Amino acid sequence: MAKKLRIIAVALLGLVLLGLGGVTAVQLQKNKQTNAIINSLQDTELDLATSFVFPMAKPLAPFSLTDQHGNAFTNNQLSNKWSLFFIGYTSCPDVCPTTMGKLTAAYPKLLENADLQVVFLSVDPQRDTQAKLLSYMNFFNPEFVAITGGHAQLFPLTRDLGFVYAMVGEGEDYQVDHSASMALISPDGNKVAIIKPKSLAPGKLPQISNKNLITDIQTIIANYKAAPRS
Repeated sequence: MAKKLRIIAVALLGLVLLGLGGVTAVQLQKNKQTNAIINSLQDTELDLATSFVFPMAKPLAPFSLTDQHGNAFTNNQLSNKWSLFFIGYTSCPDVCPTTMGKLTAAYPKLLENADLQVVFLSVDPQRDTQAKLLSYMNFFNPEFVAITGGHAQLFPLTRDLGFVYAMVGEGEDYQVDHSASMALISPDGNKVAIIKPKSLAPGKLPQISNKNLITDIQTIIANYKAAPRS
């Protein structure tokens, strides 16, 4: 009887390992295909004005935040569409409203050749309540997504995206120093490119012009779609 139980246990363990192996193989194949596409993008030496395409595909680590409607926002919400991430906070006096205004103006053009969502990642969960994020998105563009969560969830995701942020000051009027870059995520959840602000003239603060933003993203997406799949 004991011998029969051992045989059954070994058989079940084999089935579990086989299943895990299948999942791992699918993920490895998916990453291999994405890496081949990214390598192809690198090989074409794209003429990009303000963007950098990463040499290797890097899937975002699992995360779980909440959007302005109170719905969960996880890696699943990145599937089958392009995502353009920007971090900030609704009390930001300059960079955030300027960038949100630019993204609102650029959005129709960005949709011309791809299904793309703009994701505003608030790194000020203490003040940016669901109601405040909803009002902020409704002011700029109700189609945009605003997400936030506790710092324990925000720090790993912002680091994964290539962003940084830090609280500055004390009391209710503290500010948040944060990156002004944007991250472009592919429909399979991989970080493809970073869009960085640049000085358009000597002495001018670095910024991302709408023309460069639109052209770069359209170029990256078009070449991504045209890249061979292995």
